[in-house]
Amino acid sequence: MAITTYAELKSAVADWLNRDDLDAAIPNFISLAEAQFNRTMRHRKMVTRSDATLDTPYFAVPADWLENIRFQLNTNPIVPLLYVTPEQAAEERQKYSASGQPLFFSMVGQQFQVVPSPDTSYSAELLYYAKIPALSDGNTTNWLLSESPDVYLYGALVQSAPYLKEDERISVWAGLYQRFFDDMMLADERARIGSSKLKARFRTFG
Repeated sequence: MAITTYAELKSAVADWLNRDDLDAAIPNFISLAEAQFNRTMRHRKMVTRSDATLDTPYFAVPADWLENIRFQLNTNPIVPLLYVTPEQAAEERQKYSASGQPLFFSMVGQQFQVVPSPDTSYSAELLYYAKIPALSDGNTTNWLLSESPDVYLYGALVQSAPYLKEDERISVWAGLYQRFFDDMMLADERARIGSSKLKARFRTFG
């Protein structure tokens, strides 16, 4: 059976579990699998670019944000912002008490902080890993289900373990999930590199 939609995924999970009394639980298994994906998966199709205008020292992170890749000012020349911890940001604020072009950024809760405070409006670009769009009756597919339905299926089956308790198939599902997950990430790595060759760097001694 093809697994291309949320409904087909739920049906497949029920078939693999060989249970007809889990209609209410299966969406939870899928949601738990998605939470696990977001914690462990960093795939090229999760990379997202967001434009922003920096005119205040604090602003909200994107709703689907998971992890930073690059944060820069689109000035001429481009200025990459250096990440610092909130404690270091507080120290830098003492050094840069006057407003100016931001040099550093940090994260405070669900907000970005830039230091120094912008003295004008700056065009900025954030490159980050975004959450995998959650499946639902209103969002019936996403890139991961289209590309790797096996990862979705076995990820959901693994998450059924605490609910089903004693089920001898759990170790099999966990092994298959890890295998398909690793295969997908290897394919992603190959796609990133393609046929290009890495340039060797030589270092002299003495």
